[in-house]
Amino acid sequence: MDSENSFKKRKITDDITTTVDDGEGLLDSLPGDILTDIFSRLPISSLARLMFVCRSWRSILTQHGRLSSSSSSPTKPCLLLHCDFPIRNGLHFLDLSEEEKRIKTKKFSLRFASSMPEFDVVGSCNGLLCMSDSLYNDSLYLYNPFTTNSLELPECSNKYHDQELVFGFGFHQTTKEYKVVKIVYFRGSNSNYRGRGRIQYKQSEVQILTLSSRTDRSLSWRSLGKAPYKFVKRSSEALVNGRLHFVTRPRRHVPDRKFVSFDLGDEEFREIPKPDCGGLNRTNHRLVNLKGCLCAVVYGNYMKLDIWVMRSYGVKESWGKEYSIGTYLPKGLKQNLDRPMWIWKNAENGKVVRVLCVLENGEVLLEYKNRVLVAYDPKVGKFKDLVFNGLPNWFHTVVHVGTLSWFDTPLDL
Repeated sequence: MDSENSFKKRKITDDITTTVDDGEGLLDSLPGDILTDIFSRLPISSLARLMFVCRSWRSILTQHGRLSSSSSSPTKPCLLLHCDFPIRNGLHFLDLSEEEKRIKTKKFSLRFASSMPEFDVVGSCNGLLCMSDSLYNDSLYLYNPFTTNSLELPECSNKYHDQELVFGFGFHQTTKEYKVVKIVYFRGSNSNYRGRGRIQYKQSEVQILTLSSRTDRSLSWRSLGKAPYKFVKRSSEALVNGRLHFVTRPRRHVPDRKFVSFDLGDEEFREIPKPDCGGLNRTNHRLVNLKGCLCAVVYGNYMKLDIWVMRSYGVKESWGKEYSIGTYLPKGLKQNLDRPMWIWKNAENGKVVRVLCVLENGEVLLEYKNRVLVAYDPKVGKFKDLVFNGLPNWFHTVVHVGTLSWFDTPLDL
């Protein structure tokens, strides 16, 4: 069945190419609903090229945000590979909606690379990326890598010389707004205290920027006051139900780690009940969105991990262990490579394995040591190394659902 679908996809692409070559007369002969159906079967990388064929096609492709994402979904995502070694600041992608044998690593050309030479990906939502300057923490960009639309976000007026940042980016279905959240931890003007070799940031501020179809071009940050929690220094780990999710840092007298959500609708922080499993008070767990559910990845020894799923959001009793993944050493890790400094800086707290998503066939997609992609089949307990042409030696994977929309494009989601 898969081979039949792949043949149809190639046939559609061939037909489109022939139509373009034959001139606009044939384009006009195709009803809009037929074109829409054809476009909905193509991968996002093909749709991005077809936007430049003619105005009528561009109109069809951009007027509905959902159309451009119908062939790219959380189970058939584009994997963005953030890599700055050996070529700095590279952003590659793999389109998993294509046939596996035809998937090749491709590279985006970043139009803002000169103004933001080093960056981190804050988050991905509805085909849009939020990217931060990893050198100076001053610049933030909104970016659609497939349409090359980009917007430099304004700098916040409240800036601190010595600071630690935690970011979040997401969309709320009810308000139809995108929001960028920046949690700033900083020292007071008279504070010089260091504890155990680490700077102690006693002060904090939550800053937020709203973008929507109603947003004018005079964007500005708002302050929500002091942050009620001290979060682990990394971007929001999961966007579920219009809420960003973070993990708190343990304190000397309060070692218990908490799961905390930030509702992009009412802009309130709330604690989320944790599953009844061991190890959550140590640095061996992550949060992730799998199939629309909040999940906790609990790490054990020797690269083993369990994935707990909250089947009913906010209900403690709905937590259940969905996957148990055992020890595996991918072939690509058997070759010793010099690890670049940025990998150490951005390493997932020493974790060997990152859980990325669940694919359409039920396999769990994993990233090992920023070097190898692996698919795990929970039905039979087998691992499969995924090898693609042009895969960088070192990368950080971002699960991305490609679209042709922009932040002010109405979304029928």
